[in-house]
Amino acid sequence: MTAAVSPNICIIIAAKNAADTITRAITSALGEPETAEIVVIDDGSIDDTAAVARAADDGTDRLTVIRFEVNRGPSAARNHAISISQSALLAVLDADDFFFPGRLRQLLSHDGWDLIADNIAFIDAAQAASAGGRVKQFAPSPRLIDLAGFVEGNISRRGARRGEIGFLKPIMRRAFLDEHGLRYDETLRLGEDYNLYARALASGARYKIIESCGYAAVVRGSSLSGSHRTIDLKRLYEADRAMLAEAQLSGEAEAALRRHERHVRDRYELRHFLDLKDEEGVKSAVGYALKHPGALPAIVGGIFADKTQRFRRPRSPAPVALGGTGEIRYLLENR
Repeated sequence: MTAAVSPNICIIIAAKNAADTITRAITSALGEPETAEIVVIDDGSIDDTAAVARAADDGTDRLTVIRFEVNRGPSAARNHAISISQSALLAVLDADDFFFPGRLRQLLSHDGWDLIADNIAFIDAAQAASAGGRVKQFAPSPRLIDLAGFVEGNISRRGARRGEIGFLKPIMRRAFLDEHGLRYDETLRLGEDYNLYARALASGARYKIIESCGYAAVVRGSSLSGSHRTIDLKRLYEADRAMLAEAQLSGEAEAALRRHERHVRDRYELRHFLDLKDEEGVKSAVGYALKHPGALPAIVGGIFADKTQRFRRPRSPAPVALGGTGEIRYLLENR
């Protein structure tokens, strides 16, 4: 059975200082016949993001641009967009990314979902204009993912290909989000997508993933992961703890969530140690480590991994600089 394609999707774009890329993002969304609305939230930009976004309007009355005078973060921006939109379906597009033509039609040709996402192509910024003709044509191969599988897919392991399926950009049914009181956690500025999707799955969402690729994530030097603040890691593992305390989870899902919480907490402990070292000196950092022996494995292991990083070949398709080679990497491996 094929789901009817209905032009009832709101595309949400949270943007900060994106004047040089926002036109491409908006144009790609306007080019999809299924797009009923585009809501751009200029989240406290200091450039001309809002003006450039308004100039991208195609005269179809589908584009709304709202400006926050003070930066409130992507979760607050997206929640505001949801609150002022009318569409039954919601989708997120980052301000420096774009859709390949036909993306929404392909996703909407599948049924039996509350969230549905496709593959992501990571493209070097210098190659973005010519990328469409070079993207692999993967068969859709639809599959449902459960909470345990989703959480496991967001845990990095040394020597293994990194998945980070929390980067996926699903279409979401507003009715499901409303029924379960789900919105982005505005305390999070890291992992806010992962957290929302995990809470949706914990609430019984059917999350379908297809392998075909309709979303282009543009990678530039400033997109390197690791630019987040140390406090953002702390808030993310605390969000995992809150879910563990509040949600009724299966044993497998609970175990996976505990592993993710520990994974993020280990990253936090290493970053916190390095922050103390830079700000207060080695003595203060070592003193912290000795007072928190549970953090020692993460600190020692993290420092060792950093020191030996140059000897290991990168294996991640996640957003890392591609070096202008023209190579396209994919988040999901073809099955």
